[in-house]
Amino acid sequence: MLNVKNLDVWYDRSHVVQGLSFDVAQGEIVTLMGRNGAGKTSTLKAIMGLLPQRAGSVKLAGEEILALPAHARFHRGLAYVPEERRIVPSLSVRENLRLGLIAGKERHTERERFDEIAKTFPRLAERMEQEGTSMSGGEQQMLAIARALMARPRLILLDEPSEGIMPLLVQEMFELFRRLKQQGTTIVLVEQNVERALAISDRAYILDQGCIVHAGDAPALLADKDIQERYCAV
Repeated sequence: MLNVKNLDVWYDRSHVVQGLSFDVAQGEIVTLMGRNGAGKTSTLKAIMGLLPQRAGSVKLAGEEILALPAHARFHRGLAYVPEERRIVPSLSVRENLRLGLIAGKERHTERERFDEIAKTFPRLAERMEQEGTSMSGGEQQMLAIARALMARPRLILLDEPSEGIMPLLVQEMFELFRRLKQQGTTIVLVEQNVERALAISDRAYILDQGCIVHAGDAPALLADKDIQERYCAV
């Protein structure tokens, strides 16, 4: 589904991602791990087309997309949920969700998509007319994910979805990721909650100073506390 090869990303003169290569198969959850500043968010932004200085190859379902703008990547089935969520102030939950349909040019499926989202996110179904930014941080994160799912992406990039969220909602969110995987959604996850992330992932890549330093099946990495302590401890 996703093939990244020799990806390089710069911020001005800082070479923050260096020759990154990894693959994500259809229906997998793959986690990118590492300490703050390792290059994880920069990798997601480069895949989505949100960073100007980049080189290498990014293929989605076999199509080279590195030269495409972010909106063109979105229309090919790639979605991104940033750490800061970006819920639009003054808009209701329903209106924020509708933005995902407008961006995806699928207005004709609006009723069907709202019904699906209501089943997947019962908390949001109860708050459709509430202003999105008036909800808790965890509920806003669910709204950001639901908005991305409105256009039925083939692959979704999730950046630190559990950051600043109460434990009860974190558990609910990771159960949601399990269900999305079962439904066939492919996920690339950046997450500091290493144990929860690895528990739902198929594979993981550990980044350090912009490079992949370790890769393996998620269960093996979950059991390897030495690797976690060396590269992922805050």
